[in-house]
Amino acid sequence: MKTALTIAGSDCSGGAGIQADLKTFSAHGVFGMSVIVSVVAENTARVLQIQDITPEMILAQMDAVFEDIPPHAVKIGMLSSSICMQAVADGLRRRRPANVVIDPVMYAKNGCPLMDPAAADTLLQQVLPLADVLTPNIPEAERIAGMRITSAGDARQAAAAIQQMGCRAVLVKGGHATGDAEDTLYDGTRFYSFRSERIDTQNTHGTGCTLSSAIAANLARGMDIPTAVERAKQYVTTAIRHALPLGQGCGPTHHFYDLYQKSGLNA
Repeated sequence: MKTALTIAGSDCSGGAGIQADLKTFSAHGVFGMSVIVSVVAENTARVLQIQDITPEMILAQMDAVFEDIPPHAVKIGMLSSSICMQAVADGLRRRRPANVVIDPVMYAKNGCPLMDPAAADTLLQQVLPLADVLTPNIPEAERIAGMRITSAGDARQAAAAIQQMGCRAVLVKGGHATGDAEDTLYDGTRFYSFRSERIDTQNTHGTGCTLSSAIAANLARGMDIPTAVERAKQYVTTAIRHALPLGQGCGPTHHFYDLYQKSGLNA
């Protein structure tokens, strides 16, 4: 069985972070493992509190996984501080895993900050160059590239600029734009566009986590980057279309919709 590791924050409400990543890995038939970097007290409406795990414990979790079940892919999500970022970067440089997907999480779906703004330079200098695929949304891509994104052409320009910072490929997600949901991938040579109908729902908690972990799972299964992204977008679109109306804010996506349909279970 293929394996994947998520290094991210824990979402106690179950819709994003480590919990969403592990559900996504399972939905793709990949054995999932986790390194918890932060414990986040959050729900569908707000973030109450964040407590970071010590750098020593972050590295110990990484060592425990890599020395026993080396992952075929690694997904990195929320890294709230420079200290957490440095620990994860040190561990990755030591282990040098293949297929590293990094989601540069800066804000929760409800707008609450999940990354210390002062840590942005550490993200760009220490973490970003380790990515095989970086998956910023439009606000994150604007922050990283230092430009406004108001069109597909802007998204391509930003993807190219970010790719030059050291990552292998960049996927600028179009969820914050208007019209169809169009994501732009640049692999250093070619641009790819992935488009789907925009779904009218507020229940999108964890979509970024889900997309990036789906890409990682597909890479672990041996797909090339464009195919992994295309399949992941199809998966997350289905999960959004059948999102669960839970909570008082942005409800979670349905990670196991296809499985439930095939098994005859009711959502």
